[in-house]
Amino acid sequence: MDLGILIPLAPFIMVLGIIWLVNNRKLEEKRIAATAEASSEKAAQYASQVSKLEDRVQVLERIVTDRGYDVATQIEALRDVKEVETSGSGIPLNLNRKEEA
Repeated sequence: MDLGILIPLAPFIMVLGIIWLVNNRKLEEKRIAATAEASSEKAAQYASQVSKLEDRVQVLERIVTDRGYDVATQIEALRDVKEVETSGSGIPLNLNRKEEA
């Protein structure tokens, strides 16, 4: 191949290279913008979820630290004990009757 032919074509080849580089840069910028937009949307969704969870934790903290929670727990514990006693489970001990020798 003769270099004499390439010399007049060099400006055209350079212009094609510049166009290709500019197009690649624009595509990369579009890709970055799309990624940034998707990331910001996800960040907003996560922030909303975190806010909801924080609200729920605050409610749970109020319930647990409230004195009424302790009373409710004690009532439920008593209900559980009563259910066990009335269900007839276990072996009868006959504690009221004297053992005969």
